[in-house]
Amino acid sequence: MDQPDPRTADLGFARVDLDRAERTGDAEVVYGAGKTPDQVVAILRALHDRHPDRAVLATRLTDAALDLVVEALPDAVADRVARAVTLGPLPEPRGTVAVVAAGTSDAPVAAEAALTIRVHGAGVDRIDDVGVAGLHRLMAVRDRLAEADCLVVVAGMEGALPSVVGGLTGVPLVAVPTSVGYGASFGGVAALLGMLNSCAPGVTVVNIDNGYGAGVFAARVARRAEPRPEARSEAGA
Repeated sequence: MDQPDPRTADLGFARVDLDRAERTGDAEVVYGAGKTPDQVVAILRALHDRHPDRAVLATRLTDAALDLVVEALPDAVADRVARAVTLGPLPEPRGTVAVVAAGTSDAPVAAEAALTIRVHGAGVDRIDDVGVAGLHRLMAVRDRLAEADCLVVVAGMEGALPSVVGGLTGVPLVAVPTSVGYGASFGGVAALLGMLNSCAPGVTVVNIDNGYGAGVFAARVARRAEPRPEARSEAGA
C-alpha cells in the first residue's frame, strides 16, 4: 500500500500543497471562488495545522463563506472589504509596500492587495483616492511613494494612474487594472490595455482585479529590498 505523501493533505475534494512554503517561502493560499464554505474551512484548517506559526490566507470569499469561517475557526480574522480571511499570526514586516488606489470604488481590490502583502511578510502604507482627476492629491503624497520599497497601483476607468506614478518615481511598480468603469471600460479591459501600453518605463501589470497576485509580487520585492542608508544608520545607532 502506498504511503501518503507528507507534502500533501488529501481532503478528498482537494490535494492541499503543504510543501509550498518550503519551496517558495510562501504557504499555499485558498482561492475561495467556486469553493463551498465547508471546503474553505477544511483547507484553511489543513494549512493552519501545517503552519501554526504563520498566517494563512483565503481570498475571494462569499458572505456565507466568511460567516462560516469565523464561526468554525474562532481565531480567524475576516476582512470583509477584501473578501478574505487570515488564520494565524501575521509575520514581522520586512520592507514597505505602498498600495495606491485611484478611487474608493477600487477599495476591494486594494484591500485584497494590502492584506496579501501583510500575510506575505511586508508592511503596508495605504494611499487611497488619489486618481488622476485630482492630481494635487497624488502630488501631496509624493514623498510616501518615494519612501516605499515597492508600489501597487490600483485603478479602473482608463487606467492612467500607474503611468503617472511611474513618471514620478523609480520605485518598482506593479499595476492592477480593476473592473470599475462604465460600458466602454469593458469590465477592466480598457484599464488593462492602458497599463500594458504605459509610456512610463518599469510598469509591471497583473490581471484584472488581481490584487492577490500584485500583493505577492510586491511583498517579495519589499522583503528583499536593501535597507536605505538612513535605515542602516538608525539600526547601527
